[in-house]
Amino acid sequence: MSGPLAGLRVLDLTRVLAGPFATAILADLGAEVVKLEPPSGDDYRAIGPFRDGESALFALTNRGKRSVVVDLKAPEGQALARRMAAGCDVVVENFRPCVAARLGLGAEALRAENPGLVVCSISGFGQSGPDTALPAYDIIVQALSGWMDATGEAGGGPLKVGEALGDVAAGLYAAIGILAALVGRGRTGEGAALDVAMLDCLVAMLPTSHALHLYAGQSVARVGNRHPLSTPFGGYRTADGHVIIAVLGARQFAALCRLVGRPEAADDPRFATDEWRTAHEPEIRALIEDWSAGLSTDDAVAALRGADIPAAPILTLAGQLASAHAQARDLVAELPHHRLGRAPVVGQPLRFDGAKPLAPTGTPALGADTRAVLDGLGLSADQIAGLVAAGIVQETQA
Repeated sequence: MSGPLAGLRVLDLTRVLAGPFATAILADLGAEVVKLEPPSGDDYRAIGPFRDGESALFALTNRGKRSVVVDLKAPEGQALARRMAAGCDVVVENFRPCVAARLGLGAEALRAENPGLVVCSISGFGQSGPDTALPAYDIIVQALSGWMDATGEAGGGPLKVGEALGDVAAGLYAAIGILAALVGRGRTGEGAALDVAMLDCLVAMLPTSHALHLYAGQSVARVGNRHPLSTPFGGYRTADGHVIIAVLGARQFAALCRLVGRPEAADDPRFATDEWRTAHEPEIRALIEDWSAGLSTDDAVAALRGADIPAAPILTLAGQLASAHAQARDLVAELPHHRLGRAPVVGQPLRFDGAKPLAPTGTPALGADTRAVLDGLGLSADQIAGLVAAGIVQETQA
């Protein structure tokens, strides 16, 4: 496999979303990722929507991996997992805190045998603290982090973000931490134990709320689609929907005032600074919507962009993926799939020297690589047959 992480070996002990999201990034970048699954498979294999019996969520987050089925409830299965980890550069797990250690797969035990190993533990609330044992789902973490409290219409109730942001954020920070730890290992020869908590990640991703609370001493208020600090910065009514306008600074505001036929507003002392414009947001909204409400969204966007004012319609995902820009940027790709033939994936948004790295294969069948991986550990055919017969490992014909 080519890519900047070619030659790197990753043992993936994760399930559902946060961990698999992180290891899919590593697979795209060229790492060999071996996904260790229980006999029932990753829970996401059974979560829809489905295409021809295959989970879309599993296909999107497990591309480029090899699947090995090992029963970690059995001591022999735990020993196999430790043997795999001894030959890897990275182990990623998202068991509840203390479970990995109980299985003999905690960072301390694995690094005692392989000091250069990077062990990344992903959980809802981290490996320490009074809430560490709480079960974590994305909506729980969004509720506790400040994200839900900050999200929603002015005067309305709190809302969750429409995507599983806590899982995705933890996956991204895990990938960042793993890569940083590998750079450190290159200097010292020592690996690292990484503690990635979904809650910590979401709290870290609230810079506007931090500014209001930590610096300005203000409560964070829900403001709907507008920006809590800058104005005009949000959604404005048109004849057939809404247009998003993002104005920052006096020059852009003056251009907007000229466009809407109110050039004198740029000199109004109420609108002299971004802070004052935000304080007088209703007046500015009325000024804009007196103009925009008479135009279609497309015409409003065209006029705003023509005046060099950042503006956009609100697109569906389908609309964005069908756009010429998305097509040119290859935002969606297809990979070979053992059952579907070809399966769509949304891979790396990064480009290296103009190229977008992507794992060469789609998701594996459950246990499709069990024999090959165990062969690589030096087990004989008779030993593997014995493990299969005992139910410790499982092979699946793709």
